Amino acid sequence: MKKLIIINGPNLNLLGTREPDIYGNLSFTEFLEKIKSKYTNVEFEYFQSNIEGEIINELQLIDEKYDGVILNAGGYTHTSVAIADAIGSMKSDVIEVHISNIMNRELFREKSLISSKCKGTITGFGLKVY
Repeated sequence: MKKLIIINGPNLNLLGTREPDIYGNLSFTEFLEKIKSKYTNVEFEYFQSNIEGEIINELQLIDEKYDGVILNAGGYTHTSVAIADAIGSMKSDVIEVHISNIMNRELFREKSLISSKCKGTITGFGLKVY
């Protein structure tokens, strides 16, 4: 059985209520239950934090314990050299995801500091990016 961990950054705990026109009406907990029931051959773990250092600690803690990491660093995508460095030090593959199309929003969101450290990026398809 494959093991994946989804790590969500700041404000993603507000999914379902935060800007539903951008992020939808489904909470992440509800969404996670849907994907767990759909992909029964995958063991999913989940971690969310609004705190940059906690995300870095989690990345360091889980390296090589999962077949892959799905990371939505939220606003830290555009500001955190430290998260980029943590990803760069990992042996596990990390996929960067964004619910909204970050290239189609405010100018500051167009630059990702973590993309170059990730195996790939998926953006703009709502919760399907996970």
